[in-house]
Amino acid sequence: MAQLPPGIRFITSFSRDQWYRAFIFSLTFLLYASFHLSRKPISIVKGELHKHCAASHEVEVDSYKEYAAQIQPVKKPFNASQCGWEPFDKSNYKQLLGALDYSFLCAYAVGMYLSGLIGERLPIRYYLTGGMLASGLFTAMFGLGYFYNVHNLWFYIMAQIANGLVQTTGWPSVVTCIGNWFGKGRRGLIMGVWNSHTSVGNILGSLIAAYWVSTCWGLSFVVPGVIVAVMGVVCFLFLIEHPRDVSCSCTPSSNSKTFLNGASRCRIQMPALNAKENGKPQDPEMQHLLTDSENCSVSLSSSTVATGEGRHGTSAISFLGALRIPGVVEFSLCLLFAKLVSYTFLFWLPLYITNVEHLDAKRAGDLSTLFDVGGIFGGILAGLISDRLEKRASTCGMMLLLAAPTLYMFSAVSKMGLEATVVMLLISGALVNGPYALITTAVSADLGTHKSLKGNARALSTVTAIIDGTGSMGAALGPLLAGLISPSGWNNVFYMLMVADACALLLLLRLIQKELQCHADHSLFKEH
Repeated sequence: MAQLPPGIRFITSFSRDQWYRAFIFSLTFLLYASFHLSRKPISIVKGELHKHCAASHEVEVDSYKEYAAQIQPVKKPFNASQCGWEPFDKSNYKQLLGALDYSFLCAYAVGMYLSGLIGERLPIRYYLTGGMLASGLFTAMFGLGYFYNVHNLWFYIMAQIANGLVQTTGWPSVVTCIGNWFGKGRRGLIMGVWNSHTSVGNILGSLIAAYWVSTCWGLSFVVPGVIVAVMGVVCFLFLIEHPRDVSCSCTPSSNSKTFLNGASRCRIQMPALNAKENGKPQDPEMQHLLTDSENCSVSLSSSTVATGEGRHGTSAISFLGALRIPGVVEFSLCLLFAKLVSYTFLFWLPLYITNVEHLDAKRAGDLSTLFDVGGIFGGILAGLISDRLEKRASTCGMMLLLAAPTLYMFSAVSKMGLEATVVMLLISGALVNGPYALITTAVSADLGTHKSLKGNARALSTVTAIIDGTGSMGAALGPLLAGLISPSGWNNVFYMLMVADACALLLLLRLIQKELQCHADHSLFKEH
């Protein structure tokens, strides 16, 4: 018999379950990357919506307008103002642009609380597909304002509000799906790699928007809108909500593992139900996260194990019930300030680079992607460290502690030249996005499978929505404050971001203290 080709040997070296998990990992990665791809154009186009006009050039412009009016008295120019796109060509342009950001993010924050409750009651595939198709429509709608010569501020605000609402379908859906397919082992690392879709989407969105921003900024929105809609069709055709839908199961870990999540010490325990089931692969819900906040110890014999019936037989969790899960409130409020910092960079960084480095909108957009490149490494590093230390809150606290002085350095060093800006963009991106990525993924999944839920996997969508919805309130507040503060100087914006990082750290101190105390108690117990 002839030897199999290397490629075929590689394919057959993985089991059917592993191929399905890799497929779902990649598919959900691309689906949510497309959401972020459609959010980025507004930050790139800001430099084109308002241009800095030279006062000495105004007479020449007026003369040209009179000449053009004599030649073409009937045809109305696309944009009557040479200082940008009306109504963003006025002196209060920063406030108007901030209102666009606030409209989207405020709608996103409010909608997120409802999205989790609705999403856990509907099939994920249908819910996510509808949201992506609607998001594609409203993203493109903003760009159509360019082609139809729309200069009404409320048109753009309503497009942002509608887009913010429908985009809330994305995060609870993909986190629930990925949580169904992957167990607790190395969750921080897996989620850290997976969460890089945020930065990948931002990078692609920046490059796509920057390609057309100087020539036809309407396409900077229309093209991402089409991409999101196409990915919605792909979601409908290929997304598998749960392993049991294709007779797959997650491979369980062979050993129980001690894990510290900030609220208590946690242990993953997967005992065999009986001798006949020892050889059977277990369901993802079998890898139930158990906690005991009283004395940081769990009895192996008394562990509660959820069966496969829990997901379909248990009613959806209430909003207040999710808030009572230990750690949900602390991590939600911490994410509010962490996301405030991250989204201020997301929406205002290209304009800041334009003002400080005196670059055009395209080059500033391209340069801003380095912040997201740093964010990819930051998210992976946060997941890796939290898995190694088995302390989620301490990992977030460590990165937040380093982020505040780094932001101060960024505000000072960025004025020294392009090379210094590049280095600080990478470092700041890693430290700012690391805690944000860890809380929205691994921490949300940990808390969504808490012992008090008794195996109710449907609660994961609600817990995820509460944490990310609270964080989105900060995401709405950050860009708005940046728009109000920036006229007094960019340094004041950075001071605001440093204060936000400090607040995020303070909110985690109780959980960090419990993690450290629990670790000390555990070490003492092992010695005896």
